[in-house]
Amino acid sequence: MKKMAVAALGIGAAYLMRNKSAREKLMKQFESLAEPFTSKNGSS
Repeated sequence: MKKMAVAALGIGAAYLMRNKSAREKLMKQFESLAEPFTSKNGSS
């Protein structure tokens, strides 16, 4: 099971390395997820 998870991560990483639009979409999703946490503490 662990080998399959590592293989899936490797394939996903390789896909993101080659596909710029997928990288940008993923980064926007991470930013929108992190937004509520960064605005709560008010340190930035």
